Amino acid sequence: MTSPSVTVVMPVRNEEGFIERSLGSVLAQDYPADLTEILVVDGRSDDSTREIVERMGEQAHRAVRVVDNPKRIQAAALNIGVAHAKGEILVRVDGHCEIAPDYVRRCVEVLQSSGADNAGGLMTARGEGRIGRAIALATSTPFGIGNSRFHYAAEPDWTDTVYLGAFRRSVFDRVGTFAEDVGPNEDDDLNRRILESGGRIRLDPSIKSVYYCRPSLGAAWRQYYRYGLFRPRVLGRRGIGALRQLVPAALVAGLAASFVTAIVTRRYVWALIVAGPYALASLVATLVFGRRDRSTMATLPAVYATLHIAYGTGFWRGLFGLVTDPRTR
Repeated sequence: MTSPSVTVVMPVRNEEGFIERSLGSVLAQDYPADLTEILVVDGRSDDSTREIVERMGEQAHRAVRVVDNPKRIQAAALNIGVAHAKGEILVRVDGHCEIAPDYVRRCVEVLQSSGADNAGGLMTARGEGRIGRAIALATSTPFGIGNSRFHYAAEPDWTDTVYLGAFRRSVFDRVGTFAEDVGPNEDDDLNRRILESGGRIRLDPSIKSVYYCRPSLGAAWRQYYRYGLFRPRVLGRRGIGALRQLVPAALVAGLAASFVTAIVTRRYVWALIVAGPYALASLVATLVFGRRDRSTMATLPAVYATLHIAYGTGFWRGLFGLVTDPRTR
């Protein structure tokens, strides 16, 4: 089978502390160099990201093109990559991850053997420091992120989404490019459109990469709040794709309702109606999954609560804005 040409698209901004590892893993791929194009789409970084990228390309004797992204947002960067790409297959690689040396080759092989429109593998989360490791562990468990199987799947399967993704170029002609008004949910929106058009998405654990998590609870809160904030826009257009996307919002609503009831009735046991079972479930998840890294067990309950409540709070804020703002209604 003839090997197709590939364009690796890397959306980045201010990644001077990590770009050497992420771009280095792309430059180390075992896929034929003469069939591989590398596009780094930079959101006008004000650090040394561009200089590092250019230097690495020269040292590797590889053509690494830097393309400007004036909008600075990730979805716009991906669309610029699609517009400039010459490859038959587009492989997305983010600036805060490392891909295995055979990543591109395995993406191509899975796309060709399965006939999928999008293929991807596992997102192996890694964190630095005790809190970072706890965040990485929490986001690799069903209690932390629901049934997003690309976090922990053991066997290849058809799915609704994958991490990063490798796309046939024809997909964008059929379903359009990445939505630029859904915040960090542009990949989910595109995957929903692929499925609605009759396309298929393949998850294969042999496609391996490592994602470096946020290092603090505050950074994790901001990240998951943004995920929740823009989720109603995707649901408003595409409908409910997976119930896991509504669970954090239901948790926040339940907590708020039980606390208000406790205050109004002065029967403070109401405050435990939702918080009690949630705390128990969090404790069980900590005992079950915390054995993977016992140093994180004291932190895991706080991490679980941060991820869930941040996402749920962002969801309700986003839904309120969607309903009240006539420009988005």
